[in-house]
Amino acid sequence: MLKSTKILAVGGAHIDRRGQVSGAYVPAASNPGTMREDVGGGVFNALRSAVRRGVSASLMSVRGGDAAADTVSRAIAEAGITDLSAVFLDRTTPSYTALIDSEGELIVGFADMALYDLAFPKQIRRSKVREVIAGADAILCDANLPSSALERLVALAAGKPIFAIAISPAKVVRLIPVLKELSLVFMNRREAMVLAGVAATATEREVVDGLRCSGLVSGVVTAGSEPMLGFDEASAFSILPPPPRKVADVTGAGDALAGATVAALLRGLPLRAALREGIAGATLAIESANAVPEFTAASFAEALALVPDAREVA
Repeated sequence: MLKSTKILAVGGAHIDRRGQVSGAYVPAASNPGTMREDVGGGVFNALRSAVRRGVSASLMSVRGGDAAADTVSRAIAEAGITDLSAVFLDRTTPSYTALIDSEGELIVGFADMALYDLAFPKQIRRSKVREVIAGADAILCDANLPSSALERLVALAAGKPIFAIAISPAKVVRLIPVLKELSLVFMNRREAMVLAGVAATATEREVVDGLRCSGLVSGVVTAGSEPMLGFDEASAFSILPPPPRKVADVTGAGDALAGATVAALLRGLPLRAALREGIAGATLAIESANAVPEFTAASFAEALALVPDAREVA
């Protein structure tokens, strides 16, 4: 992997609303709880994590002409990320609303993101995009982009490392046409089963074999508190994430893992060492009640020390 630290991200940067139930969740009933609003999105969350690990980053997204767009713009600037996004004055800024239980686990997510499907294919065809991609050392994208936009992006970025975030089981299929060109895909187990074409009861080896057969060269599969699976051309391994000292919110933890892992890969670390750093970043995100977790050198080193070494997948 490259030792450079200049990355261009293309994908989601939008309003994240998180409603947490105060007690036991009761389906089909009114549940007392709290609601908060932050700025999130797959690549944006990952970039915030990567920047805190020393990466220089720029972001290309799309947003509307409403007050939410101003909130997104400010968050990108405050994160130290160069904003290359387009604004559509007659459109609504995308948003994601997550309802989580008292333990921080997702109950349901609601994505209002029509603008991504409409605008990204047009944006990737802009002449400016080729110049921006040429100036980057690596590309990070997510499946908020439709397949047509992903195919164009991958073609323009030929020869550069391209990292991707799956986003959801429904959207991960958008990556299928470009899987062979991607350097690494971050996904959860449900998303991995869609790409691998395996059952929920599949073993780690069956998941890896299925993903390789789909054309994927390298991947990371998260499974909550269960062992995280990683594989590349040479091997397959798993790492059991340490239990967090507290659980504030698991939303965005997978994105934080992706950002910290990519930052480590761009420093030249092999995947299994980079994923340990990714797990440390995810742990800090889970433990934080803030949208932007603290990534001080001391807190990161403390979290990393608790991550065990990888074990080989049989």
